[in-house]
Amino acid sequence: MTVARSAADVLDQHVVFELESIDRMYLNVWQPRLTHGGGASGFFVAHRGHHYASTALMDPMTKAFVADIHGFVAARGLELVSFGKGERKDDIAAQFLAGFTADEGVLFVGRAQEKAGVWRTQRRYNPVTGEPYAWLVRATAFINFFYFYCVDADFGPFFLKFSTYFPYTAKLCLNGHEWAKRQAAKAGIGFTALDNGFAAVDLDGLETVQAICDRLGPGHIDALLRKWLRILPHPFTPADEDAGYRYELSILQAEFSLTQMLDRPVSGRIFFEQVLHDNLDIGRPDRVSLVFNRRIRRRGKRPTPARFRTRVITDGVVPSLHVDYKNAKIKQYHKEGRALRTETTINDTRDFGIGKRLLNLPALRQIGFPANRRLLDVQRISHDPIRG
Repeated sequence: MTVARSAADVLDQHVVFELESIDRMYLNVWQPRLTHGGGASGFFVAHRGHHYASTALMDPMTKAFVADIHGFVAARGLELVSFGKGERKDDIAAQFLAGFTADEGVLFVGRAQEKAGVWRTQRRYNPVTGEPYAWLVRATAFINFFYFYCVDADFGPFFLKFSTYFPYTAKLCLNGHEWAKRQAAKAGIGFTALDNGFAAVDLDGLETVQAICDRLGPGHIDALLRKWLRILPHPFTPADEDAGYRYELSILQAEFSLTQMLDRPVSGRIFFEQVLHDNLDIGRPDRVSLVFNRRIRRRGKRPTPARFRTRVITDGVVPSLHVDYKNAKIKQYHKEGRALRTETTINDTRDFGIGKRLLNLPALRQIGFPANRRLLDVQRISHDPIRG
């Protein structure tokens, strides 16, 4: 077996197999009708029949919701963990997951204080009559959030965290690789797991695994939310849902990854030694425009709002390359000393003219996965003058 001589050589001759998959997704779980004052007022007046809307009507909902959570924890013998400042929640979840043997269930419930948007009641006065009236205004406050760390039979580990103040928004965090692993196991495909990926796959099952990864879409994720909303406590009643007050999903963050398993660790070291030496200008506007296939405006009334930079971050002895475009980032690193991982993280879908709703996930795929490939193409050209 020959030793790789350049980054282009590693990509062309030393990749055993590769897989593209959605990796981590962080989603907003929200009530579209309750995002503005008129909608919140309509919930209490038109829907629930009160004479006016105020935070005094929200307080009983909050107390009932928190009581339901404590009842849920007690009835199932779960542990309620209070997260400390700066404490890594994922590390705590990993400890609970290590001892979990069921196909699915709740690992534990966490509690933390975090800043969030809330409704406040403000007294205003009628300019004609001078009579006071209550008015709902948006504000921010540090409030309690409850984290439900769970394992799903199809998605594996995930968490759903709820705000305890009206309108009780939530966040859903899941991993597409974990979903793909469980679907591959159900299909009878042999594989060796990698942290957030596949380290090895039966040769006759590789195309099937890629097809599984390609299949993950909005319908699967929405079904996960609906399933666990039926299991976990939340503040809205069936009557509320029948009236159209139903949780929806939007994308806060989506990671699109390309994992290329290498024949041996030295291939990865050679790749990064050359890439980090010769591609520190990859963050320049002209090169970023190639990677993201977007026009970069440096002058005029509306220049592209971004910091054009390349960063090399070293965690221990493992370096990683970071390239920014607006709120999106590409990260490239040597994963577990065995694979080349290139992943594009989109933090604001509107950077690419795409809406935030979950139904736009297929369009985001067409941004994230090609960006990974174009970065590799630029790196190939940098180290292969003939190809350039």
